[in-house]
Amino acid sequence: MEMHPWLPNLGDLREMLKEIGVKDVEELFSDIPKEIVLKRELNVGYGRPLSEYEIARRLEELSEMNAKLLYPPFLGGGVCPHYVPYAVKMIISRSEFYTAYTPYQPEANQGLLQALFEYQSYMAELLQMEVVNSSLYDWGGALAEAILMVNRINGKKKVIVPTNANPNHLKVAETWVKGKGIELVKVKYNEEGKIDVEDLEKKLTDDIGAVYLQTPNFFGVFETEVEGVVELARKKGALTIMGVNPLALALIKPPGEYNVDIAIGDAQELGIPLSMGGPSLGVFATRWDAKLVRQMPGRIVGLTKDSFGKEGFTLILQTREQFARREKATSNITTNEALMAIAVAVYLSLLGRNGLKELAEEVYLRSHYATKLVESRGIGKRKFLGDFFEEVTLTFPVEYQRIHEKLLKAGLHGGLGIDDYSAVFCFTEVHPKKAIDLLVEKVEEVVKNVEAS
Repeated sequence: MEMHPWLPNLGDLREMLKEIGVKDVEELFSDIPKEIVLKRELNVGYGRPLSEYEIARRLEELSEMNAKLLYPPFLGGGVCPHYVPYAVKMIISRSEFYTAYTPYQPEANQGLLQALFEYQSYMAELLQMEVVNSSLYDWGGALAEAILMVNRINGKKKVIVPTNANPNHLKVAETWVKGKGIELVKVKYNEEGKIDVEDLEKKLTDDIGAVYLQTPNFFGVFETEVEGVVELARKKGALTIMGVNPLALALIKPPGEYNVDIAIGDAQELGIPLSMGGPSLGVFATRWDAKLVRQMPGRIVGLTKDSFGKEGFTLILQTREQFARREKATSNITTNEALMAIAVAVYLSLLGRNGLKELAEEVYLRSHYATKLVESRGIGKRKFLGDFFEEVTLTFPVEYQRIHEKLLKAGLHGGLGIDDYSAVFCFTEVHPKKAIDLLVEKVEEVVKNVEAS
């Protein structure tokens, strides 16, 4: 029998089949109904193994088929493009970080543990929360973990979530907690795009385990009733979960100052580039309370001293199922985004406190410039009147799909359509004035042409 053309390490298949007591490969799939089995060869590959050069050439050809954008996308919806300094890329490309696996032996890699400790320290300062874990996968996963954590603490099966939170996060959370029988109770938003406090009060009953609030919310709007929401939750004995954009914290009051129980978010905007939808970096933090800290998912890196008095780093809390906890584990997170956490630590160390604030102010001003330009031209307006950051929901007098198609033809990727006439746009430091002006110009062309016809 010939060797497999692409998997030569398989060797002689007959020996393998004989070892497991099977006549042929087809017998391995005997439980599949014959009527749905494909009767022909799969139409994949090129009929032969390709050389490295041929593969490289083919990939280049395929990449040329991608749409070419003049500027980074204006696509909102929770993930926005930012400039990533080359120092970030260079440092995380070092083999000590890039190839180092998540530390299973806590003391094995002091450099990696120290880098994660620095990440936790930066995020703790930014969030003003006492305890931060060494990252999760993304915001949606962090929200799900927070809800499961609440259930472990107070045993309640209902959690309030606002409908102006990112719908993708809510879908992830809903999927994760469904098996536990936990219900997500939806609360409406008002005409300003903010959480409807009256609706919250009606639904905040004694069987609610926690209240979740996101700011800026999915529409880009700042929530202004955070203190009131936290107070209402406290009165009912419910825990509080606050979702935040870490970059916005350079301008607004952090979760810790509201005394929320759990803070979550995504650090993608702090040194992580856009790449086919990922990677992201789930942020998870709590205030200093034993009942909260003991139920945190993931791992916490701490600074300690050995028997000789020398300082070192170790995992001081590791609640994963791999660490012999099995069903007692608080989380089934395995390999997480440790490399991305290091990227965020490098990014924050480069910008510093003042640099981060300058960046946030620049992003705020650019998003407001774009919005005022659209409104002054009479081609669109804000869907919600609340103040916003980075992302803004714009509504137009013509179907947004027509605008979106026009933008793509001009080499621009517009916002995320949320209904027939509205879309969430994102504006950051990588969108210069001429890019914003060109975007508005192309939108105006579509609107004027439709009005003229």
